[in-house]
Amino acid sequence: MAELRIAVIGAGIIGGTHMASLEKVEGMSLSAIVDPTDAAAEVAAARGVPHLRDVEELIASGLADGAIVATPNETHVPIGEALLRAGIPALVEKPVANSIDEGERLLKTVEETGVPLLVGHHRRHNPMIRAVRAAIDDGSFGRLVTANVIATMAKPAFYFDVKWRIAERTGGPLLINMIHEIDMLRFFFGEVAQVTGRVSNEFRGNPVEDIAAAILNFRQGGIATLTVTDAGCGPWSYDLSSGESPRLPRHDISAHLYAGTKAGISLPDASFWTYPGTPDWAVEMQRGKLDFTPADPFPLQMAHFGAVIRGEEKPRVSCADGVANMHVIAAIKQSAAEGRPVDL
Repeated sequence: MAELRIAVIGAGIIGGTHMASLEKVEGMSLSAIVDPTDAAAEVAAARGVPHLRDVEELIASGLADGAIVATPNETHVPIGEALLRAGIPALVEKPVANSIDEGERLLKTVEETGVPLLVGHHRRHNPMIRAVRAAIDDGSFGRLVTANVIATMAKPAFYFDVKWRIAERTGGPLLINMIHEIDMLRFFFGEVAQVTGRVSNEFRGNPVEDIAAAILNFRQGGIATLTVTDAGCGPWSYDLSSGESPRLPRHDISAHLYAGTKAGISLPDASFWTYPGTPDWAVEMQRGKLDFTPADPFPLQMAHFGAVIRGEEKPRVSCADGVANMHVIAAIKQSAAEGRPVDL
């Protein structure tokens, strides 16, 4: 089987994560780095691959069987469209687009070209998350009833020196962080029927929110509550407790709590709570562990991308999924602005 040549577009933090993941996956290799900066040229030289300045140069070079889009949010759609129209499968980082209209435009391009696009919601590739979904499917939880999700992250002031992180259409913890939680909830509960949201920027005073909270009602039943902030101190977030990101410390706590009619689970510690008999709050529950083999989700995502390129698998997180997640974010903002629940 011929080795797949993968170009990484965007040599920032997440681009570097993808480059490191490529090194761990057989049958795939980094073929080029696409980024207009001189710093990216140095990275390319250190890795022994060509440095290209833009996606047009990449397309003309013929160096890519697939490409990873790890650029600022506002560039995802034009770069993604150019790749798809050139017949190059793409892994596009979240959020898949800058707006719902742009996301729908990209989705139309996927449909018109027939070229696959995978969205970078890497958590869906984590064996733990997939084990939870399998337990839902086999009835181990009964029906999911509630979820309580919290994400507290004290981001330093210099983090916001990058202007897109505080711009209204691209920044804020809703688009940067909570969209991952929403994707997980949709993976477990199904589609969202109604959203009630609240947002505030009272602590940082940036144009975007620094606190957000939402209540999600799901079409198939169940309600989830979410709270996110990038201004509050605390380890209670999936990012700071899962160990998925090598640049972030890991804390031994849980940030997701799920309750079903037969069992409950906390994540990412994967404690699985059941009753010895008929569920009864007056009876002590038994704490077990979900059965799975831990693994880094980023190389697993990369391997899946390779299978998508070869036509062996369909994208596990499709462009349609990415757009659906954006619809939920937009509904939270609309609900907060109008002070009412918003139906999807």
